[in-house]
Order: sequence, then structure tokens, then C-alpha cells
Amino acid sequence: MDRILVSACLLGSRVRYDGRAKTSEDTLLADWRAEGRLVSFCPEVAGGLPVPRPPAEIERGSGGNAVLDGTARVLRPDGTDVTPAFVTGAHAALATARRHGIRLAILKEGSPSCGPLKISDGTFSGHTTPEQGVTAALLTAHGIRVFNEHDIAAAATYLAQTHQKPDPSPENSTSSIPAIDG
Repeated sequence: MDRILVSACLLGSRVRYDGRAKTSEDTLLADWRAEGRLVSFCPEVAGGLPVPRPPAEIERGSGGNAVLDGTARVLRPDGTDVTPAFVTGAHAALATARRHGIRLAILKEGSPSCGPLKISDGTFSGHTTPEQGVTAALLTAHGIRVFNEHDIAAAATYLAQTHQKPDPSPENSTSSIPAIDG
């Protein structure tokens, strides 16, 4: 059974910066949870940040890749640099994914850690930019497919497609050449 890494806030954990959850009511997610497939994870908490905490955004509308390569920082509104916590949390998420053999993650859109498609633009104005958060970027760079909470059906399709690969074992071969033992 394939395991799926999921932002803890989507599963009802009160781990967001404001101390709240963003619980998803998606039935596929509920079914996977009942099957025991989900691995709940919050990279910001894993990186050592408290709940609640001041919001943070990646500076200059940069994305997670820029943070990972050291050309951008994750800042609070007062300018406090919290980049190390975000990078530590991203690496902890990757380690968790590897430990569980995870190839698929469903992460919270808009988060400076988890956003797969868009994040805040670094101005604390509510505007977004089409970039990935730090964790989403690191997981993607390591071959883990990342979806947001609005694309769970697409995640299910991806999961199904990864199981439709033909079995290369000799007993399932359609070749007319006999197998040679020895």
C-alpha cells in the first residue's frame, strides 16, 4: 500500500502559524486516512517553530528553490530570518518520505513551506506568486510528486497510474522465448 505525505493542518492538526487547522473534507483523503495510508507532517513544526507563531514569507517573491540554494530567505514581518527552521523542516519531510517509501505528497497551497503551486509574494499583502514553498521544492527535486488540497483527484489518478506498470516477471511475459534456468 502506497503511503502519502500530507500537510498536518489538512488532517485537522492545529499547527498553522495562527494556531488553526485547515482541515480538508475531501472524501478521497478520508478514505486514504481510513486505510492507514496517510503520514501527517508539518515541516514548520518539525523545523522547530512554535504554534502559534508570527507569519513568514519568502522574500522578493522568490520560491523554495531560491531558499534551498541560499539566494532567498524566509522572513517574518519584522524582518526576523526563520530560514533555518524552514530548511530543517523541509529536510525532515524528505527524510520522513524516504523512510515510508512515499512518492506522493498532498500539501497546503499558499504555505511558504508546503505550497506546491503558489505562495505569498513576500510582501505580507495577501498577494501570491506562482512558486513552490521550501518543502514542496525539496520533495519535487527528489522525485516526489506534490499536489495541493484542491487536486486530490489528480493525486489519486497519479497514484493509480503508478500501479499500472506491467509486471516484468517471467511468468507474466508474453515472449515466445522460453526462460533458461541456470
